[in-house]
Amino acid sequence: MNTTLLVIIAGILGFWMIMFTLFGREEVDPETGQPVEKEEGLEVGMFMLMWRTKRFLNFIEGLARKSPRLWRVYADVGIIFGFAGMVYVFYALARTAVIALRTGGKAAGVQLVVPGLTIPLWYGLVGLAVVLIVHELSHGVVARSNGIPLKSVGLALLVVLPGAFVEPDEEELKKASLRKRLRVYGAGSLANMITGLIAVIIIGVAILPLFQPAGITVASVLPNTPASGNLHAGDVITAINGHPVPTLKDFMDFMNTTKPGQVITLDIVRKGTHEKVRLKLANDPYKKGKGFIGIKVAQHFRSKVGHKDIVLPLYFSLYWIYVLNIGIGLMNLFPLVPLDGGRMLDDVLKRFLPRRVVNPVRYTIIGIGLLLFALNFWPALMNLAR
Repeated sequence: MNTTLLVIIAGILGFWMIMFTLFGREEVDPETGQPVEKEEGLEVGMFMLMWRTKRFLNFIEGLARKSPRLWRVYADVGIIFGFAGMVYVFYALARTAVIALRTGGKAAGVQLVVPGLTIPLWYGLVGLAVVLIVHELSHGVVARSNGIPLKSVGLALLVVLPGAFVEPDEEELKKASLRKRLRVYGAGSLANMITGLIAVIIIGVAILPLFQPAGITVASVLPNTPASGNLHAGDVITAINGHPVPTLKDFMDFMNTTKPGQVITLDIVRKGTHEKVRLKLANDPYKKGKGFIGIKVAQHFRSKVGHKDIVLPLYFSLYWIYVLNIGIGLMNLFPLVPLDGGRMLDDVLKRFLPRRVVNPVRYTIIGIGLLLFALNFWPALMNLAR
């Protein structure tokens, strides 16, 4: 385990020790002796922090009242998208789990989202903030447009994972019809998908025309591959065997012609210095018989209009808003409680299956879901520890 990761873990543990010492006392009902859930303010448990407020409930109420019928139609679309997304995510995780097993964990199925560690710090924080705001706002507005009261809104932190929430009245939510509950559950991920699509449209229409493709950025290097020790995150590949590769398509077209064992020469730019790197290609775990470098790549751009300090941050902010909204929005539809997809499937099973059948089906889905999560996150955790 590398030193940086040990320092980060020590910092996380120290933070939680301080927070639990200062704010970890539970309020107890003097009559019953039971813990009292705070309706507002800070609540700290072991590796769990929640801050609740009622300040934004009027804003959510105002949005819900403007066009309740439109919000209900929007939420019905969310139900359809929710179940379609559930099937897709289940299939995608099953497929990447098989690849992870075949490659012995060299190919990670899921990337952990930790700003400053696995994704850029500030762009990652901007993207996550947008994910949380639109997701929870959508839950709240749809709940109110369907007559379900809200208790509070707030922020949460689970170990290092930030979150936000809109807290409906659970008793009223349970009493609501199945359709209303499904509307509330599906609304969050639908909002994420719409936000991601808006971001990518803005990138395509307004931002990309300002850029000129100028090579391939090495986003990350996979361990135990030809790239290990030869390429580094941030390197820009400009040519392969003397053939320019200004775009991702050029790069992929060239790599599709390569074979395992072939030696190639990469022209790269590393911290402003031009260098050449020779590599002997491995066998691509995703496509047998094709050459494999062992890198994750992204398009490198040069601004046509200058002003890099404005244009590039705008592009990367929108890019991470797009990536995180699509990725997290879809992952939230995985059929595993407490994710929204899990709650949707759980309510449907309870409604349409006999009681004696519901629990065996639920436990089977939970078991398969946990196995798929483990197989997908295992390579990512191992790569992080190296």
